[in-house]
Amino acid sequence: MLAALAVVPVLRLAVVRHAVPPGSARRSGCDACGAPISVGRPWPALGPAARCGGCGARVGPPPGTVELAAAAAAVAVLVLPRSSGGELAAMVWWLGWAVPLVFVDASVHRLPDRLTVPAAAGTWLLLGTAALTGAGVTPWVRATVAGLGLALFFATTTLLLGRRGFGLGDAKLALGAGALLGWSGWAVPVLGLLLALVLSGLVGLGLLLTRRVRWSSHLPFGPYLVLGTVAALLLVG
Repeated sequence: MLAALAVVPVLRLAVVRHAVPPGSARRSGCDACGAPISVGRPWPALGPAARCGGCGARVGPPPGTVELAAAAAAVAVLVLPRSSGGELAAMVWWLGWAVPLVFVDASVHRLPDRLTVPAAAGTWLLLGTAALTGAGVTPWVRATVAGLGLALFFATTTLLLGRRGFGLGDAKLALGAGALLGWSGWAVPVLGLLLALVLSGLVGLGLLLTRRVRWSSHLPFGPYLVLGTVAALLLVG
């Protein structure tokens, strides 16, 4: 738990850097006064207060939210049973990228390649390490097929439906999510996807009923894919 909270400044920096509109340069400082923000100067902008040290303006996600998400991710890792260090490492790695991706997608409706690609690649390689060190090749092959299959599903909706479908960022996030789910069994990726769809549907319905969105509104799906993945792993664990 303490280790998770110790990396929160890095997670906050990832959100601050990438929570910008598509085509915009990555953020390097406070929007209000331009004061630089970096790991070398993390406080107070990258701390729980989330305030610029120069002008006091809020920087990035609301205070305490990233800390709460990191703590929840740490609890999930501790609760999920793992039979080898490689599987545990893969879960920790993926969640380390998934936490900032949730905040970026919720803020600007995008899942940047700089976060999704290393999340998927590292997860696949760490699961491969778990296969080589005792788990065997079968779960790794299953994880690979599941990751590619889930990503193909999201990409196909984008190609067929355009903006009404899921984004390519969702497809890239699904590579790592599908690999983690597929490692546990062929049915688990389906469970994870169903949970993500149900969660997004319930939240979307609530937003419609409270008139916070319209039927034509496009809602980010990344947060629900992350939640659905973790929930499915908890259920089958």
